[in-house]
Amino acid sequence: MPIILLIRHGETDYVKKGILAGRLPGVPLNEHGRAQAQKLAEKLTGAPIKALYSSPIERAVQTAEPIGAALGLPVIQRQGLIETEIGEWMDVPVKKLNRTKVWKKVQGAPAIFRFPGGESFADTQHRITAELVALSSQHEPKDIIACVSHADPIKLAITYFLGVPLDLFQRMQISTASISFLHMGEFGAQLVALNLNADGSIPLPKA
Repeated sequence: MPIILLIRHGETDYVKKGILAGRLPGVPLNEHGRAQAQKLAEKLTGAPIKALYSSPIERAVQTAEPIGAALGLPVIQRQGLIETEIGEWMDVPVKKLNRTKVWKKVQGAPAIFRFPGGESFADTQHRITAELVALSSQHEPKDIIACVSHADPIKLAITYFLGVPLDLFQRMQISTASISFLHMGEFGAQLVALNLNADGSIPLPKA
């Protein structure tokens, strides 16, 4: 099975200000986020990537587009890569939520948490992992594919494939415009690299 590059979208004003966007429409990359996306495209130019997939949310597609242009690949939108549905918490500052008792459950016991009017983390994990397995099955074992998604889905996918309990997924850091590599082997997945920043060197796998 192939190597999957899990790419988080670039910065938005919501990320910068600490506000939860979720699936809220009209949250594009800000100026820094657009620069991050361009740096990603420059770093990935010439990489032997066979296909480029993206969450359909605007900020993810905007991150994927310059990468696709650099690689000569279309951006294929996939619903399975979408952000967690956070329901009533969309457009709410983290500082406000941090003062509530339920926030402790989000951080300490996410396996039993469901967003009001939205998904549970378990729902998101099931969706993203099923999507990555489905995409992997469409490619040859030596292929490299890229998937642009969001912080929580990426963290949940990595913890699942490594056999890490869901309750520990919040301990992982996935920065904006970062790349993590998963090698989807026949007998399990290997984490090749985690949270590589576009501003530094990216040790791309060879074809």
